[in-house]
Amino acid sequence: MPRSFAPVPDVSVILPCAGFATRFSAPYSKELHSLAPGVTVLDRSLEAVVELARNGLQVRLVVVFRTHKMDTVSYLARYADVFQMVFVYQDNESGLDGAIRTALPLTQGPVALVLPDIVLTGPDSAGSLRSALRLTGTTGWCVVAAEEHDAHALRQVGALAVAGEDGAATVGAAVEKPSDPSGFNAFWGMVVAGEDEAHRLPDVVRREADSPLAGAAAVMVDGIVNYNRAVD
Repeated sequence: MPRSFAPVPDVSVILPCAGFATRFSAPYSKELHSLAPGVTVLDRSLEAVVELARNGLQVRLVVVFRTHKMDTVSYLARYADVFQMVFVYQDNESGLDGAIRTALPLTQGPVALVLPDIVLTGPDSAGSLRSALRLTGTTGWCVVAAEEHDAHALRQVGALAVAGEDGAATVGAAVEKPSDPSGFNAFWGMVVAGEDEAHRLPDVVRREADSPLAGAAAVMVDGIVNYNRAVD
């Protein structure tokens, strides 16, 4: 029999699902928290990724997991006809940057980092990743971001200093969870890197690293919700 090969993806998406979610304090994975009948946080997190597939792109979803996340692995079966899915076990690497490093060898093309507990909101949120992917072709990097001016909130996220109007917005500076958030006015919810830049994605989430997001294009959405606690 002839061997069949998966089509070359137009874009790869890293979905890190190996964390322990100690702040969430629920007997199930936080990405499976129900937001409506039949709709979980994970479904909402993947809306912009689904939109890529609906627009004809071949999407490779690289899911990073550990054995305590088999419920998430099982849940993702509902997307088997939407994405080309690859599952990789996070073993020796630790942290979110380690999850990204674990996934990178399985990616092809431009690479998007999508977190399973992050939900974009607003009328243009579903198409935001597609817009970011287009901008990545000219800048090498693009973020999907939302305005944020609360200092306490900015200390908990990937903070950005964004200038310009949507469609021509640019990241001037970026720091992961800054101790001093002055000068920052937004935070990212998704990151897209061109194929030649994707090896630097782990530095996006490392506090001690020089962020590669300075100079990136920015697609702004109305809001971003981080589901860290079951009460959210």
